[in-house]
Amino acid sequence: MSKCTEDAKAVEVVAALIWNDERFMICRRPENKARALLWEFVGGKVEQGETKEEALVRECREELGIEVRPLNIFLDVFHDYPDMNIHLTVFNSKIVSGTPKMIEHCDLKWILPDEICKYDFCPADEAVLAKIRENRD
Repeated sequence: MSKCTEDAKAVEVVAALIWNDERFMICRRPENKARALLWEFVGGKVEQGETKEEALVRECREELGIEVRPLNIFLDVFHDYPDMNIHLTVFNSKIVSGTPKMIEHCDLKWILPDEICKYDFCPADEAVLAKIRENRD
């Protein structure tokens, strides 16, 4: 887990933590993107003029074809990647309509917290995963 300083130049990124009973959704990044084939939570960059919640709704629609309702912030993380510094805000979120489709990702799974170790996640997600494990123990 990276211990970075909060940076005014950090790219604002949002992600959805979506639960279905005891399982939560993870998505696998495509081969042609940075951090190829790593697992992540659905989401993306906040565009100028958007709130974080609006960005999350848009990203879930674009990447999975679903409508979500962001509920509350699960965790804020600052992480430095070689190509960018990010401020990741992860929202507990609920699907309000649609069934997730792999529009942007190459795989999608619903996993249990004790299955986290079976997947290689983006480094910025490590603190989120630790909190999920901690909350479910």
